[in-house]
Amino acid sequence: MSGFDGTAAGSVAERLRTWEWIYLGYLVFLPAQPYFSPDPAWWEWPLAIVVCAATVLLYAIALLRSRSAWSVWASVVPMAVLGALATPFNAAASVLFIYAAAAAGNSLPWRVARRWFAGLTVLDCVTALLSQVPVSYRLLGFGSALVMIWVIGLLELRQRDRRQELENQRLRNDQVELLATLAERERIARDLHDLLGHSLTAVVMRAQLTKELVLADPERARAESEEIERNAREALSAVRSTVTGWRRTSVRAELEVARRTLAGTGVTLQVNVDGEPGLVATTEHELGLALREAVTNVTRHARASSCRIGLDTDGERVRLVIADDGIGGDAPEGTGLTGLRERIMKLGGSVQRSGSAGTTLVITVPVEAA
Repeated sequence: MSGFDGTAAGSVAERLRTWEWIYLGYLVFLPAQPYFSPDPAWWEWPLAIVVCAATVLLYAIALLRSRSAWSVWASVVPMAVLGALATPFNAAASVLFIYAAAAAGNSLPWRVARRWFAGLTVLDCVTALLSQVPVSYRLLGFGSALVMIWVIGLLELRQRDRRQELENQRLRNDQVELLATLAERERIARDLHDLLGHSLTAVVMRAQLTKELVLADPERARAESEEIERNAREALSAVRSTVTGWRRTSVRAELEVARRTLAGTGVTLQVNVDGEPGLVATTEHELGLALREAVTNVTRHARASSCRIGLDTDGERVRLVIADDGIGGDAPEGTGLTGLRERIMKLGGSVQRSGSAGTTLVITVPVEAA
């Protein structure tokens, strides 16, 4: 009776071409009674044919319906009514009670469906008492229906729950895939922001300096031009690796980039690294991006003359400090610093920004993450 499955109407024809039609084979028991009866009444053959045709129609409705309250009135109730009217005259018509139980089990909640099973059982017993069919046919038809109402009905309930669980699992998998896609998009967006913001700032600053040096100091202008080309090539390579997810940076690498960038803008850099904190690749990458963002802000907004970068650990937390003597202070935070906070918070760390004269950025991550 698994044929009572709520599916789209477009798939019904395909299902009927496979194994769903097999369940209609139970209807052969209806004409079996007048066929084997030694003296059938004139109405027994027409009754069997009409009941079979009506059952096929209700079966098709059960296949086409959606799982809703409407399905009770479209399939379960008509089957039960037709079975109650026909079984007193043809015991094999009790098979309609089984069809009704399957439809109820597939479309109704557990508590409601079991009430329908009980009601169909009572209806089967009442029609058995009112039946005019000989006892031999009556016991075979009504007795099997009493058992199969519960067997098929409960099986349909369990199969429906199994299908629902599979559908829920599919939805959960789709949600995980969507969240992973969104996370990857955010990663690429943040990395590109940090990368291009820093690289383009360095290119713009050096291009401005080169324009001023073309006449005054051609040799230095040439050197700055070569530096601009190198920065552009590095940015292009980093963009490609960022998109493919292969890009990794480190604090040491970003310190070297910071030296070149700040030197090109006339900012004096002081670096103080207290030993090797032993960072894992993920934390090293995130701290490197944080350092890049902070240096970009110093270059672009601070108008500073000096910058200090420190990296140390106290045994529990690794701390990265970037301080300048510019005009940043308490200016509103931009998207770069917001993204920096999000990355560090995912590591269980924190970002503190302070300073009325200049800006001090203190980034800390737990040693466990490092």
